[in-house]
This record gives sequence, structure tokens and C-alpha cells, in this order.
Amino acid sequence: MSLFLCRTRRILRTPSLRRLYSTPTSTVAVLGKQYPTDKTTNITSAIIDKVGRNLYINPSHPLGILQALISSHFRDFNSMTGFSPIVTPAQNFDDLGFPADHPGRAATDSYYINRELMLRTHTSAHEVEVFARGEKRWLLSSDVYRRDEIDASHYPVFHQMEGARVFSADAYGMAELEEDNARLSQHLAQSNIIIEDVPHSTAANPRQDAHDPILAELVAHNLKLSLNSLMLRLFGDRANVGDGEPLRVRWIEAYFPFTTPSYEVEVFFRGKWLEILGCGVVQQQTLDRARVPDSISWAFGLGLERIAMILFSIPDIRLFWSQDPRFLSQFSAGQISTFKPYSKYPACYKDVSFWLPDVGLHDNDFCDLVRDTAGDLVQDVALIDSFTHPKTNRSSKCYRINYCSMDRSLSNEEANAINAQVISTLKDKFGVEIR
Repeated sequence: MSLFLCRTRRILRTPSLRRLYSTPTSTVAVLGKQYPTDKTTNITSAIIDKVGRNLYINPSHPLGILQALISSHFRDFNSMTGFSPIVTPAQNFDDLGFPADHPGRAATDSYYINRELMLRTHTSAHEVEVFARGEKRWLLSSDVYRRDEIDASHYPVFHQMEGARVFSADAYGMAELEEDNARLSQHLAQSNIIIEDVPHSTAANPRQDAHDPILAELVAHNLKLSLNSLMLRLFGDRANVGDGEPLRVRWIEAYFPFTTPSYEVEVFFRGKWLEILGCGVVQQQTLDRARVPDSISWAFGLGLERIAMILFSIPDIRLFWSQDPRFLSQFSAGQISTFKPYSKYPACYKDVSFWLPDVGLHDNDFCDLVRDTAGDLVQDVALIDSFTHPKTNRSSKCYRINYCSMDRSLSNEEANAINAQVISTLKDKFGVEIR
């Protein structure tokens, strides 16, 4: 979800290499406040450095431009920002009906400040809070954090936008839905769009027992119409298809713990189907927790980076964090423009092969260590070999690290120095044996 010219006589320096993995402390500072640490703590300095940057509220940044475009489409919705990224596991998981064994709860998937606090993994962590305020139509944008692989389309900090609309579960709400559905249906019928739909509910994607069947169908239909209209706004004039060819939108049944029925939305754009967002009818228990009685709601969530990379033709997700004027100067508030790469710097590949410790080593642990040591000088990390010795039963892994700066050429000596620090930190932190 990149690429930059060496300036004249620019001095190349190896970045400072951090060793936080080997120096445990009793507190950690996030957003200027100290928090106690414990055995659950896994937040790294590379992540802490990104907290509070708020790229999505810069009106001339691609993420801010997209956020403003979506907000303008839902002009009668309250568009909210500024929620703290520090939440409790209950807010992030329990209030939304996540099962106790959901993999997202694991320390290998999420960033924990300590056992009681974490960095939100999605905007939905604030759903109950916003519903409880009495908001009926709302959008919420924020930074979210997930431990993830390293490549051009994944980054441990990204930005989401969530929207929801609440209807009263009575004759007034049904009339409101019927009127809005008629308006949206007429708008889409007059637009150049083809929609591949799925049933609003099926045995595999059921409506909720607590919902009146007719009302549930109307809400699901309203969700689909609203988001089809958004897809038309975002992609209709930019699909780069032949003259007169319609925008194609496809709906797919999905599963999310916090909605049912649930769906994913894809758009056919520049020759291929692209996943754009997830959505569904909000679990009634979420509204119950928010003390919003006699109501029904739909909600959707989308990743701003995913869509911005498509619309702005940005090839590397690291670029969103660039402060290089050659990147930032290409964008203006209110305009979708095509990113023009200024240079492509050569990659420098280094392999790291080691025997795993007895307790094992998760891929995300290795990726976090690489990020914390080398920062955004790493474009991607790939597991290229996994081996178990037939006699000793010891297991080993070999990762290939692609060192590639976005704004300058890295010398082989620099890459070697950084890779040596990765290996040293790997041995210190996890006690691995290098092969």
C-alpha cells in the first residue's frame, strides 16, 4: 500500500538502533503518561513513537483527504475524532461479543500496555461509548494498532473509519427506513453501477432472533443502499473503465463477532476485485450494553490506507508516514491525485537463520523486533525456510529481510550494520542460536 532522489552530497547515516527489548522497565510512557508494565506488556518504542501522530486529521494528507471525502458523503452524520487509543480489553473485545478464545486477544496479535490496558485494534472499541451518548448517525475515525507482518501493504499502525446509523424499532423507524430506502434506490437506479447482491440473511448469515424480521430486512437493505452510494462516490468517476462502462460492486457474506448478518464489499477497479470494507447489523447486545432500548442499527468499518492506496496509487504503506516534501507536496485538500514516484531505490536483502528457542517464536515477535531495530528502512520480511532436524527434533527458521529506504540508497555496509543489530537483539531477547 512506494519511492524517493538522493540529494546532492547528502550524508548517509545509519539510524540509531534501539535495544528496548533487552532493557525491561517497570513503567512505559505513552502519550506523556507513565503506565506500569507487567508480563503482558509487549508495546515497543517503534509503536509508541507513532501514537498521537493523527495523520487522518491533516486535510492535505491522503488519509485526511479521504476521511474528509467520506465525511462529506454522510453529511448528516456526526463525524468524530480524538478518542484516546488506550482502551481496556473489555472495551476492545468483551463489549463487542468477541469469544474468549478469539485470536485477536492474543499478545501475538495485539499491543498491550499491561494486562488492564491495550492499544485499540479497531474503531469498534468505542462503539458502546458512542451509542451510549445517544448518537443516531455517526462516523468515527482513529488510528488503530495490530501486530502484523511486514510488507508493502501491512503496517502495525493504520487508520480506520467506522459509521453507524440507529433506527427506532417501531412504526416510526420502519417508516423512516422505507422512505430512505426509496430515496437511495432511486438514486442508484439512475447511476451507472451494477451491484452483485446476496440475500439480506441466510441460514449461514442469519438475522438476530431479537429483531422483527421485516425491520431487520429493511435495516440490512438500508445498509447496502447506503454503502453502494458511498462506493459510487469514491470510485464511480475513477474506475478507469471504458466509456459508459458501469462501476461494479459485489457483496459477500462474512462473519464478524459484533454484527449479524455481516457482509464484505468489493469493487471491481482497474481490472480486479478489491475488498473495500466490512459491515453488518449490530449485535443487539452491543446496543443493550449502551442502554439504547427499542432500537436497531447497522455499522460499517473501513481501512483508510487500503482505499487511499487504491485511489492515490500509493504503492507502499510506509509512505503515509513520510515527512519528505517530495511526497507531501503532491497532495492538496479536497483533491484525489495520482502519486508520482520520484525514485526507486534498490533493495538490499539479508537473511537471518536461527534455531528456535524451546518456547518457540511467533512470526509477529520477529517482525516487531525488526521494526523496532530498523524502523521504516525495512520494506518487507518473508519466511523463506522452515526446518525440523530429523534426529534432534530442533526447529529452525530463515527470514529474508528487504532493507529499502523510501528516500535514499542504503549502502551494503549500512544494511549489514542494521542486520547485525537485528541478530544481536534477537539473541538477547529470545535466546536464539544463529545458524
